[in-house]
Amino acid sequence: MIKRITLLALLLALPASALFGQVESNFFYATMDLGSAQELYEEFPDDITIVRAVSGQAAVYMSPFAAHKLHDNILTHGPGYVYMPSRTAALSELKPLQAAAKSSFTYTLTESSLVEQALPLASAANIEARILNLQSYGTRYHNRGAATDAVYDLKTELEAEITAAGRDDISVRIVNHTGTPMPSLVVTIPGASLADEYVILGGHIDSTAPDRDNAPGADDNASGIATIMEVFRVLLEMDYRPKRTVEFMAFAAEEIGLVGSFEIAQEYNNAGTDVYAYVQMDMTNYNGSANDIYLMTDPYISSELNDFMFDLMDTYNASGEHAISYGTSICNYGCSDHFSWAQNGFDVAFPFEASFSGRNPNIHTSGDTYSVSGTANHALKFAKLGLEYILESAKNDLLSTRDFGRQAVQIGVSNSQLSYQLGTQGEFQKLSVFNVIGQQITTATIDNPQGTLSLGSLKSGVYIAVFESSRGGSVAKKFVIN
Repeated sequence: MIKRITLLALLLALPASALFGQVESNFFYATMDLGSAQELYEEFPDDITIVRAVSGQAAVYMSPFAAHKLHDNILTHGPGYVYMPSRTAALSELKPLQAAAKSSFTYTLTESSLVEQALPLASAANIEARILNLQSYGTRYHNRGAATDAVYDLKTELEAEITAAGRDDISVRIVNHTGTPMPSLVVTIPGASLADEYVILGGHIDSTAPDRDNAPGADDNASGIATIMEVFRVLLEMDYRPKRTVEFMAFAAEEIGLVGSFEIAQEYNNAGTDVYAYVQMDMTNYNGSANDIYLMTDPYISSELNDFMFDLMDTYNASGEHAISYGTSICNYGCSDHFSWAQNGFDVAFPFEASFSGRNPNIHTSGDTYSVSGTANHALKFAKLGLEYILESAKNDLLSTRDFGRQAVQIGVSNSQLSYQLGTQGEFQKLSVFNVIGQQITTATIDNPQGTLSLGSLKSGVYIAVFESSRGGSVAKKFVIN
């Protein structure tokens, strides 16, 4: 006998995603905070299955509807989960959340002259123009053509800037992914003496909103990408030549589970890449709290790298035209791409535009436009911090030269004195002496093309005399004290 099914019974049999009109129904695996997973399961049991829980984390199988509700119902900035391509991958990522232990890395402040040169070059107008340009795509949702167009157009723009600057050592590459049709973009400035150590500044370039075709994403995260690219532009203008390799990254598909950043971070981890530091720029232009910048202090974030960021602001931004006030906050599990790098064992930090509770309320909506978040003066502060971070982490290649050439400088050492003869009148303004690990020993202003500098009681060893040009370059000469 065929039983008659009532409309009510049919509705009750449907999953919550169908009842609430969710069109996408492809379930996927992910990792997330166990408490968040339990809350979702209690409210939408048909849309999430907790596969396994370890150390406060859960491997889950959930619908896009549950992923959307995670942001609505649970306090999180970003997706709050990490997309995984399979059950096996999700289970393999269940491990304690803790900051990487990289005691061999020491963060020092030695580049004040470069920082002082860089900060005035950063421009709010440039950041504004880049935000408006990215907003103009209408959407950068990861599976829309406009998202891919935005990445390739950015690549073309950056390559033109690099060519105009006469730099043939800097590369821009596209990174394709398995978890999304949208590519990521990576800009690389190769390092000199420490080329195998990487300093990275990254953020996501995709956007999202309930209407996938109307997701302008001005603050989340056109602002972060514009800030990162302004840091790169200034370094390009300075003809910066780092010791460590510097990379700038624009990630795909952060909004659906940190897809782009996790694949890249996992690739770097598998390859044994030595990432000295990773800093995230995700939302920089909404001034929603009392302080300018808030550093996240979640357990997986490096306290040493955070302390370094505090030191940067205490040293370079305590007062004056470059002043920056700061505080701390937390953003929880999987809140942005830095989480991908932390999961893969790297030191990370995340400076944010406001306290977590004071973040832009328009994100993930069609209302996330530039006009809502104000001028780019707030994002400019992040660009300055980004410049300080790069210059003090990657350091300067002391052996770099500009067009005046090394032959313009002749030196000699005798009786604890360094004597110098400069072939170009007025070209050089400052002389500094460094040891071989980059620590500054002494410095002096250059008033004449010929002079001397006392070396005091320096011990036997190899040292480097650096003559800094008024045009931003430098000539370095090694010398030995026996």
